[in-house]
Amino acid sequence: MNRREVLQRTAVVLGYAITGPALAGILNGCKAKPELTYKPEFFSEDQAALMSELSEIIIPKTSTPGAKDAGVPAFIDSMLKEVYHKEDQDSFLKGLTEFDEDAKKTYGDSFAECKPENRVAHVKKYHDAALANFDKGLSGGWWGAAAGEKPFILKAKELTILGFFTSEPGATKVLKYETVPGPFRGCVPYSEVGKQWAT
Repeated sequence: MNRREVLQRTAVVLGYAITGPALAGILNGCKAKPELTYKPEFFSEDQAALMSELSEIIIPKTSTPGAKDAGVPAFIDSMLKEVYHKEDQDSFLKGLTEFDEDAKKTYGDSFAECKPENRVAHVKKYHDAALANFDKGLSGGWWGAAAGEKPFILKAKELTILGFFTSEPGATKVLKYETVPGPFRGCVPYSEVGKQWAT
């Protein structure tokens, strides 16, 4: 029996006398959270879901793979756990939390559970404000930057781009990838090479 069936049967038993808050709680439980394609080691599952959706907005799937296809969320999780110092980890998580709290205030849902158009609008709002204020040397605003620090959304974008273009799909299906640049010609007549100068 699924949650909707339970709700219907409960409503029948109670004579349809379910209060608004109880109904809202049950219906919120029916929302499908984005499915994770990896087991997070640094993030909580909610944080990992948020980062998955955020990275996919930064590099969406089109005719080429998106961030999720390239394993970017797992890359970000691993980078934060294995490479970042404690203060940088804390700063990133603080920005992530503030970003999500603002989505809840603005749209009534956590970022990962917002409608796709609301997620895009939220990212655009943060990204535009971060660029405008970071370029002016301003910090400490709602866009997610402490004094002298890169705003959260730009950190997330940086990690997403790094993860994507160092992944196999990003390197082979989006970038022009050659393991050895240019052809190798092992035996070339000197007359074709011309005079070479050493400096």
